[in-house]
Amino acid sequence: MAITYNNLYLDIRQQLRKSGIDAATLEARELVCFGTGKTRDELTRDGGLYASPELERRVRDLVARHLAGEPVAYLIGEWEFYGLPLDISPEVLIPRPDTEVLAEQAIGYIQTLGECRVLDLCAGSGCIGLAVAAQAPKSRVVLGELSDGALKICRQNIRRNGLSGRVVPMQADALDKPEKSLGEFQCIISNPPYIPRADIDGLDGSVKDYEPHLALDGGDDGLDFYRAISEKWKAALTPGGRLYFEVGIGQADDVLRLMRTQGFGDIQIIKDLHDIPRVVYGTLCTEI
Repeated sequence: MAITYNNLYLDIRQQLRKSGIDAATLEARELVCFGTGKTRDELTRDGGLYASPELERRVRDLVARHLAGEPVAYLIGEWEFYGLPLDISPEVLIPRPDTEVLAEQAIGYIQTLGECRVLDLCAGSGCIGLAVAAQAPKSRVVLGELSDGALKICRQNIRRNGLSGRVVPMQADALDKPEKSLGEFQCIISNPPYIPRADIDGLDGSVKDYEPHLALDGGDDGLDFYRAISEKWKAALTPGGRLYFEVGIGQADDVLRLMRTQGFGDIQIIKDLHDIPRVVYGTLCTEI
């Protein structure tokens, strides 16, 4: 039996809700739009029209894959972060609302600096650095990332958001000391891998089976990247510059102590929308 676009959307939303998906409304809309090749406005405009059987099958196939564990962002190849449309692939983590807390905190500071250089280290899709560049137009941003696949996505997202003049991608290993030729930054921001290695197998299937383990594995205790970045990459910070981290559940106090031992002061812990300590930042107070 033929079904209208609107009823197809409502049917998919109900199916997702019954499966316990909190973001059923958003995910149903994205899956129907992608499966039918319509924009959000076109889906609303054409809601009373009938979808072809081929388009309906395509949408329902996407839904079946999603209910089997495949994330919507990987199915449709894009996601939104801080108001920016981003290309997404299995080479990068899917941007999450909690990370917008990190972006918001850093952006508020960077907007006070005027002209400045900013490094987004372990950049993944480039979501944080691109949000900074979009909101702080006097900043110049480097997206530092080790993975070739992720760097490809960074380049696509720089072009997609028209930020080629102020954002550049660069291959960088956050566990190694930076080259002096990199210069100095007034702010370094990082959402590094922070899952303890032994915990990865216990993650939800949509994460452990689809998202890149390179971007998840934080070593035995989950703190390898915080140690390396706070120790080695402070050489790339100007004295008085700030280092911002996103942290996992229960890691904020450990990261604060690591930063303090490396000469960072005025260290602050910021909670996310779920009242979980999510961001730790501090100021480099001493000459390197």
